[in-house]
Amino acid sequence: MAVTLDLNCDMGEAFGAYTIGDDAAMMDLITTANVACGFHAGDPAVMRRTILAAKAKGVAVGAHPSFMDLYGFGRRRITGDRPEDLEAQIVYQIAALRGMCAVLDWPMTHVKTHGALGNMAAEDPDLAALCVRAIQAVDPTLVFITLPYSETMTAAEKAGLPVACEIYADRTYDDAGTLTSRQRPDAVIHDPAQSVDQVLSMVVDGLIPTVGGQKLPVQAATLCVHGDTPGAPETARALRQALADAGVAIAPFPTASRPG
Repeated sequence: MAVTLDLNCDMGEAFGAYTIGDDAAMMDLITTANVACGFHAGDPAVMRRTILAAKAKGVAVGAHPSFMDLYGFGRRRITGDRPEDLEAQIVYQIAALRGMCAVLDWPMTHVKTHGALGNMAAEDPDLAALCVRAIQAVDPTLVFITLPYSETMTAAEKAGLPVACEIYADRTYDDAGTLTSRQRPDAVIHDPAQSVDQVLSMVVDGLIPTVGGQKLPVQAATLCVHGDTPGAPETARALRQALADAGVAIAPFPTASRPG
């Protein structure tokens, strides 16, 4: 059983006049925030506010880069870009958040790819390696939050990039250990009790339950609750309580760049 577990949330996904997710409520419940960098959501003002809110709560901050897809919230599969152009887009997003963190005196600790970019990289070794190169180009000490049973995990470990194995409270898994496609009606878990059962299986028992009835081994470092999922704060509270009852402490995963 894991002694400690990080709790992360995708945040800063408001944009201009649009508000997405209850970031203020979630910031009281998590230990790590993955901040949108403007390509699927977020803007410079939102990035700044999110970093300052995280700093005030002692929450670690990382970049959450995506495809250039504001219209589709980064959840559309995009192909055809030259690899060097896509790599530049990822570097641009990571560097933008890193620069904002430097100005606000709160270090960036990690990177987590968003949406379709993350899902496609998990399946495609070339795209996975591209993401790893982009992270290392900015800062090779950054931790890559990524999925078990994924090409991104393999590429990061091969390149010597620090990794944190991520599990999801509000997404189901297929029999290959990857996230179920959002095209399926059972892809997103809305019932807090179901989320709790799945998380306890993964963290306490070390097994991912799949939609096909399999149980796949996993050693989780961090747990994600999507901030834009309705009822996310209630789910996060229920998860924290259930984990505490099971003897699991919530704490940030270790990084080389976390403030001392």
